[in-house]
Amino acid sequence: MYINNPATYTDYYELTMAQGYYKSGLYKKKAVFDYFFRKVPFNSGYVVFAGLNELLETLDQFKFQKEELEYLDSQGFDPDFLEYLKKFRFTGNLFSVREGDIVFPKEPIIRVEGNLVETQIIETLILNILNFQSLIATKASRLRFAAGNRSVLDFGLRRSQGLGGVHATRAAIIGGVNGTSNVYAAKLYGLPASGTMAHSWVQSFDDEITSFRTFAKYFPDNCILLVDTYNTLESGVPNAIIVAKELESKGHQLQGIRLDSGDLAYFSRQARKMLDDAGLGYVKIAASNQLDEQIIKSLLSQDAPIDVFGVGTRLVTGQDSPALDGVYKLSEIDGKPTLKISENIEKITLPGRKKVYRYLNNDGSFNGDAVLLEYEKHIDMMIHPYFEAKKRSLTGMNYEELLHPVIHEGDLCRDLPEVMEIAEFCKERLGKLNKEHQRFDNPHIYKIGISKSLYDLRDQLITRMKK
Repeated sequence: MYINNPATYTDYYELTMAQGYYKSGLYKKKAVFDYFFRKVPFNSGYVVFAGLNELLETLDQFKFQKEELEYLDSQGFDPDFLEYLKKFRFTGNLFSVREGDIVFPKEPIIRVEGNLVETQIIETLILNILNFQSLIATKASRLRFAAGNRSVLDFGLRRSQGLGGVHATRAAIIGGVNGTSNVYAAKLYGLPASGTMAHSWVQSFDDEITSFRTFAKYFPDNCILLVDTYNTLESGVPNAIIVAKELESKGHQLQGIRLDSGDLAYFSRQARKMLDDAGLGYVKIAASNQLDEQIIKSLLSQDAPIDVFGVGTRLVTGQDSPALDGVYKLSEIDGKPTLKISENIEKITLPGRKKVYRYLNNDGSFNGDAVLLEYEKHIDMMIHPYFEAKKRSLTGMNYEELLHPVIHEGDLCRDLPEVMEIAEFCKERLGKLNKEHQRFDNPHIYKIGISKSLYDLRDQLITRMKK
């Protein structure tokens, strides 16, 4: 679902800067930008990187249409600049971490190379797509961690921020949810779609049992009954049991019941006992109603026999971290490394063209990541980004490079994987992240360091700029 007319899907200042670069002749200079984030959302220990395919598909279609140029002309943009934009395409290079991988603060996730206009003008697009999808994928991975081997479904389209619900579903699947009620996204991305019924279905009939029987008649092999419209334990579950027995007599099975209100731990335990006593141990219990990873964790700690969790609002809105603070910063201009200085040491950026190595323990699990200058082949030590005295030996450790070419001179380097393939890769990578980094309470901080050469280069540039 790449964005239609992506050239104007941007902030105004991207275009004014681009015109300034063009008119001054600076647009011919070569530039390198890094995309990274500074803080992990949800008090988590990691981020799931998502949105790359959407970005690449959009960049592949990136051009200024006639109506866009007419609009920019009405806004007073220079005619010569608009003439330049008629033939504009992204012709640069883009290196990226694989979509679905696990990433951490302050390390480059994407490196963009090209002329100054093309690298600048796509900034907003990159931030908009990657920040949102990575946020939601991370939230989904936390739900998956809390739920263990139980199913988690995305029920969030109706509560999402407009069309953001489509990208939210995509990201949620990458992060680990099993399926979605979002039919549009399921069709678009080839995802598992499922759903149950609303309270309005039950209310539309003269009585609850008739509503259940009618639904079972038309959906005998995919029947999940919502049992809390009137009285969960006095009518809802008993009526579901009656319909389940009627389905059995016709060679079918009731798939499940859904609880959407009240004390979910209590009701699920009582419902499970009633179903089991009726010989319906195969009938699953689904639960919804403002769930998140903490509530799921609490329910399971109370031995709630819930098989399926439907999560909506708190998944697709990224509650309680409404945005990932991803940024896009210039690190090299005209072949010379550059950085942004700040009074806050943590906001001083890393200069130069860089790469990222992930170091591995003997069992293949993640040990730590190091950011190196691109020309460096190997390092034996990584240094804390801000405290030189804090060092970590890397001698003898295996490693893998994280940034790979995905666009070369404007062309995609490879076919893009399907969403379910990315989700499987994410699952594999999360399996290599130690549980201490995934826990909800005070997760262990993953080790990120930089090479001595990068540390020294940053210090040299800071000293030079302060003179």
